Amino acid sequence: MTRIGVALAPERGGRVVRLAVLAYIGALVLLPLAALAQHGLAGGLGALWRTLASPGALHALWLTFWSAGVMALINALMGTATAWALVRYAFPGRAALSALVDLPFAIPTLVTGVMLVLLYGPQGRVGGWLAGQGWPVAFAAPGILLALLFVTLPFVVRAVEPVLLEQDPAEEEAARTLGAGDLAIFLRVLLPPLLPAVLSGGVRSFARALGEFGSIVVVSGNIPYRTLTAPVYIFGEIEAGSPEAAAAVSLVLLLLAVALTWAARLLERLSGVRGV
Repeated sequence: MTRIGVALAPERGGRVVRLAVLAYIGALVLLPLAALAQHGLAGGLGALWRTLASPGALHALWLTFWSAGVMALINALMGTATAWALVRYAFPGRAALSALVDLPFAIPTLVTGVMLVLLYGPQGRVGGWLAGQGWPVAFAAPGILLALLFVTLPFVVRAVEPVLLEQDPAEEEAARTLGAGDLAIFLRVLLPPLLPAVLSGGVRSFARALGEFGSIVVVSGNIPYRTLTAPVYIFGEIEAGSPEAAAAVSLVLLLLAVALTWAARLLERLSGVRGV
């Protein structure tokens, strides 16, 4: 066997590819994770807890968690409805609607924040009118929620869509023939196979929202104890020369993101499809 033949042998080639992939993923993912864990735990668990228990960090984490939770609930409902419309109905502009669903993946999140401020800011017509009615959007919690809904729009839609495509309409027809109403058909025939995909998309959108920075830093106004989310708080601590505090809050978000990612993968196995 020539040298080239030996080099391309399946056993040796497989080992080379595996080692190259492990080295690449290790340098790209594992080393930064290890550095974050080292800095976050540099002062021990006591120091970590004191950092997280500070009023600023607590409020930033709480705002991040509840806004991401509300967003995930809305996304689960409206994302499922959007997927249903795309799969079950033929209407003019359906292809354009499907393309719009994926658009948030292509738009830089900083641009998303600028768009929302131009529309809902106090200087805009819509935002100025809402603020005049006592319902400010930009630089307030509703602006954060809208930004999160925008950047996570595709998650539930693209998780539910394949499951709907695989469902057999004959099951619904059989249930209707047996006298089941629309609500009973939805709860007993349609919802059980859809639920894992809906939950998977919701969990992934929640995890994505925990780390959103670009749109939030523009639309929220970053007001301490009012609109300062955890990612923006982390950025502020870095700028203030407190990398340990930034690493501590980052570690919490990281652990949650890892747990949510594994939960989403489990739900995807139950639904039989891969999420976004």
